[in-house]
Parts: sequence; C-alpha cells; structure tokens
Amino acid sequence: MEEKFSNQARGNKKIPSKKITPKPPRFNIMWLWMILLLGFFVLQYVFSGDTAKQITYQRFEEHMLKPGDVDHLIAYKKNELIAVEVFIKKDKLSTDKYKEVQPQESPLNLSNAQGPQYVFQEGSFDALERKLNAAQADLPANERVSVKLEERNSPWTGWLLTLLPFVLLIAFWIYLMRRMGSGGGGPGGQIFNIGKSKAKLFDKESQVNITFNDVAGLEEAKQEVMEIVDFLRNPKKYTNLGGKIPKGALLVGSPGTGKTLLAKAVAGEAQVPFFSLSGSDFVEMFVGVGASRVRDLFKQAKEKAPCIIFIDEIDAIGRARGKNSMMGGNDERENTLNQLLVEMDGFGTDSGIIIMAATNRPDVLDAALLRPGRFDRQISIDKPDLVGREQIFKVHLKPIKLASDVDAKKLSAQTPGFAGAEIANVCNEAALIAARRAKEAVDMQDFQDAIDRVIGGLEKKNKIISPEEKRIVAYHEAGHAIAGWFLEHVDPLVKVSIVPRGVAALGYAQYLPKEQFLYTTEQLIDSICMTMGGRVAEDLTFGKISTGAQNDLERITKLAYAMVTVYGMNHRIGNVSFNEAQEGNQFSKPYSEKTAELIDDEVRMLIAECYDRTKKLLQTNKEGLEKLAEKLLDKEILFQSDLEEILGKRPFDKRTAYDEFVNSGNDEADQKPVAENLIHDGVGDNSDTFDKPEKDDTASETKL
Repeated sequence: MEEKFSNQARGNKKIPSKKITPKPPRFNIMWLWMILLLGFFVLQYVFSGDTAKQITYQRFEEHMLKPGDVDHLIAYKKNELIAVEVFIKKDKLSTDKYKEVQPQESPLNLSNAQGPQYVFQEGSFDALERKLNAAQADLPANERVSVKLEERNSPWTGWLLTLLPFVLLIAFWIYLMRRMGSGGGGPGGQIFNIGKSKAKLFDKESQVNITFNDVAGLEEAKQEVMEIVDFLRNPKKYTNLGGKIPKGALLVGSPGTGKTLLAKAVAGEAQVPFFSLSGSDFVEMFVGVGASRVRDLFKQAKEKAPCIIFIDEIDAIGRARGKNSMMGGNDERENTLNQLLVEMDGFGTDSGIIIMAATNRPDVLDAALLRPGRFDRQISIDKPDLVGREQIFKVHLKPIKLASDVDAKKLSAQTPGFAGAEIANVCNEAALIAARRAKEAVDMQDFQDAIDRVIGGLEKKNKIISPEEKRIVAYHEAGHAIAGWFLEHVDPLVKVSIVPRGVAALGYAQYLPKEQFLYTTEQLIDSICMTMGGRVAEDLTFGKISTGAQNDLERITKLAYAMVTVYGMNHRIGNVSFNEAQEGNQFSKPYSEKTAELIDDEVRMLIAECYDRTKKLLQTNKEGLEKLAEKLLDKEILFQSDLEEILGKRPFDKRTAYDEFVNSGNDEADQKPVAENLIHDGVGDNSDTFDKPEKDDTASETKL
C-alpha cells in the first residue's frame, strides 16, 4: 500500500494519508446466465431464420412451375394469409438460373440447402389449389406438383415452449436454495448455511435493557433465576461448598404470565453471552437440518462459555417420542430432540453452558428432557395474586399520565385471574380510551371501561335488542345477584351489566371470590345455586325459560359431575375418584354401565335439589329481585354499593375479598399472597366456556 504526505491548512505537520486502491466490481453470476441465454437465442435465430427469397405467384408459375423445376410445395397460415414455401429440385438448383439461392460457403447459411428456396403468399388455400390445377391442367397426373397444408407456429414460440420448462426448473431451484439458506450468508452461498444455528446472540455489544426491576409479581421465580445469574457472576461462592449450579431451568406457566419477560431480564442481568432462539427454529423440511443446527448452536456456545442458551416454546421439538409417528418413517423432530439430549447431558458434555427454556405445555415434553442433569429445575410461573397484580400495575402505570383517583390496589382487586400480559393490555386500553375522549390524564373511569373491554369484549352500541329480551336479561342477572347476596359461601357480586358486548353477549356478572384452595361440599353447592339463579329468576318472573342460561348449565353440569366422580362427595358413589376417566379416553372407563347410570341419576338429583333451594330463596326475596331488575334496566350497570342500597347489608359478618384488600392497611405483611378466581356469566350466547381454576377444579371460572 502506497503512502503519501499532505500539508494541513492549520499547520505544517505532515499526516500520512493512505491511498486506497478501489476493489474491482464483483461480477454477478446471474448476468453470466442472462448473457449465455441471450446468445443461445441469437444463434438459434441465425441458424433457423427464414432465408427463402420472397417472390410473386406469377414468377413462380412462369419460371418454376411450368418448366418443371419445383420438387414440392408446403403451405401454412401466416397473418390470416397462406404462405407457400417452394422447394426446387436439387439437380435444377445447381444451374445458373437459381444462382441467387445457391448455398454459400459460410456455415451460417446452410439452412437454404435443404430449402425452402422461395416463398410467396396467397389469400386462401382454396384459391391456391384452383390456380395450381389450372396451371397444370395439360400435365399428366404423376407429373403434377401438389401442395401440403401444415399447422405451424412462430419459430420463437417453438423455442420458448421448449426452453420454458428448463427455465422454470432453474428458477425454482435458485429460489429454493435462497429460501433454505435465508438465515445466513457467506462466501459459499446461503445453501451452505442451512445447517447453521439461527440463535441471536446478546453480549456486551448488543445488551438487553430489561432488568429484574422491570419484572413484577414473580418473586419466587425471580429468586430462582437470580441464583443462576449470581452463580455466573460469583461461581466460587457455590463451588467452595461443593455445590453445582443446575444445568437447565424450565420456565412453566400459562400464556401471558411472563416467561419470556423473565428470560429477557436474565439476559439483561447476567453479563454473559446470551443465545436466544425459538424451538421452531430447529424445524426444517430437510432431514438432518435440525440436529445440525443443535450441534452448531452448542459449538458456538462452547466458544462463548460461560453463557446462557434460552429456547422459547421448547415443546416444538421436545414432545414425547414415539407418539403419532409413522411406521418405518423418519421423524426429523425426534432426531433433533435426540441431538439436544446428547448436547445437554451426553458423554462429552462440557460445563459452562446453562440452558433455559419456556413452555406452557409441560405435559407433552419427553421424560428424558425433564430429568435431573438436563432440566434440573422446573420453575412454575403462575398467575399473580392480589399483591402481585398490584406490583404489575405499578410497573405498567409508570409511563402513563394518571389522574389523582387512580389506585393500583383497587385495580388489582378488580382484575382477579388476570395475567401480566392482560394487565398490560388493560393499561394500554385505558390510555387509548382516555385519548379517544380527549382527556389530559387517564382516570379511574377509563380503567373501569378498559377492564370491561378486556373481560366482556367490545361494547355493541348498535346492537338492537327488543325490550322483552332486555327485560329477560335484567331479571336473569338480578337472579344471580340475589342468590350470591344471600348465600353464605358465595362471594357477592361486584358488578353486573346488561350492556351488550362482544364476548359476554347480552350481559355478565363479575364476582371476587374469597381466597382459598380447598372447597367444602357446602361451598360447592352454594356455587351451583348461585349459578342457577338466572334460570330460576326467568322461570319465576315470566313462567318460561330462555336459552340465556346455556353457559350456566354447562358449568353447573361439569361441577356436579366433578363432585360425584372426582371429589367423592356423594354417599352412594362413595369415596372414589374417576378423574382420569373424565380427562382421558371416553371409550374406556374404569366403571361399569350400572355405575354410569347411578352417576347420572345422582348428578340429576343434585342439580334438582339445588334448583329447588334456589327457587325458595328467590321466592323469599322476590321483592328485592324485582327492585334490582328494574334498577338494572334503568342504569344498565350496577355495583356493590347499589346492591347494599336495595337489599341492605349482607346477612353475614364476613368481609369480601375486595373490601379486605382495598380497605386494609398498606402493610404488605398483612396481605397474604392469594390467587383469585373470576366467576363470569355470559347471557344470550354460548361463546363462554367453563375452565378449571389454577389450583383446583372446584371454583367455576369463565375464560373470556
């Protein structure tokens, strides 16, 4: 490299400046293909071009046909006319008469040696035949020249039809190779990188800005993963005592609970290389690619050790082997899983690599993947409790301009069963609603509307409901409220609405249950009676029933069968549990047909008794039912204070879960971490489904 010196304008100091030699332009191989293809077409045109001389029919007849020099004629359609090719006899072609069409020495004009030598045009094939017959009328039949009509396309059309399949095949091959190697480049082309790992590396140059301070409501899970981070920072603290850090940690939890967020916090706090990828990144249509990517991933990780590998949605490749596999076929997913098992804990496994993974379906994972030595720890990330929801609200409320009446504690009490992602959605919806209303700050009413939006769906303002239907919905919801208010073991209603919404259909009721994990028979029976309140209210008031209780009946039936067949709460069936029969194969049950009939009879009897009990309760409080329904028709939305105004205080001294949490002191030591359940009733639609609570199947919860 040459160097030269130049004087600066501000002084006499000479600073060397490098002379940069420009690199020659990189030749693209695609241009070479295009040039070769174009040259091929040019050569084909030169060799197969039309070299026949254009003449008139009169010259053809006088100088060629009548002297007997024509060997044969070929006619074909050309631009709605008839083109006639004239082939001269070989012995006549060498005479001076046809010197103008004799073949030259150049190899480019060899085509006229085979003909045709001349060509002329006629209006139609019939006219051509008449002229030929008239011109050869005096000749014998064996000496006459006949004309043959052919179907002929353009020379370019023939060549295009011939080359088109090859061109398409080459184009498809190039496209396929680019798609297979879309994850990386290199001098060898993308096809050679198909077996390379697609993991994203986060190190000092590309750090993640999320820390543990951004993760709220997951204190137990944070403590588990913080220990892994602490080991990477201070390994001697653990190795001096003979301890070993777990090789792998599996984050298990429902969707939206914060598994990936916790992994991002680990990436931001660990200060070591962090590889992040999804389980589907290993899946490919070609055999052996998944296993190759696993090997390449661990090869990169060993070079960066100590480091962390995070595999999101690991159930994409970690499903149990041997299920739903084709006999005699090759399962690429199983090959990938086998390679992952070997890399995590095999014969030549090195230390310094910690595996983290996340899934919401741990039941489908292979047992070999979950054993100690691979994923030593399974960190359960449940939905947050009251205190956890309050902490999550405080995190998501920081960037929002809030009014003075917004209280994170009240919001957490009004959102039971919400995961972190749903809480973030509520905060975002509240900000959007406030902006839509041109407010300067987001107030509590905006958050109330956002919670309704998330729970019940979009409000259908244009939905036309007849006054009779609206009255039925009002009495249906009032029946739920009355039953919940006067039953001891059922938590009272917090809000009831008859505003039509997308998911909740024509109305819904929201309850805040008491925090508990175990349920007695009396509590479950009261829950059935409360759910039956809507159907009973319709029957008492109108003397007829509607389809609005369809969702209620589904939950009642499921809960009643669970009491009889799962929880052993029936004296005739006894202390037995058929939980596997309820969840597993419906064609193989561990009881006889006689027992099945007995179970059906007991369930019907239980539901009938609950119906009679609810009917007596509503008959006793029929005046309050009517007042509550009429006020609901007037205001459309009622809260707990409205029920106290109409029905008075509850006849039980127990405080509600909402009252205990919101009106208690700020001392967090008095706030026990609990997991809330939401009983949510949709009327007039069968879109809601009954789901299990997180800890037990005894409390009904509608998933919206």
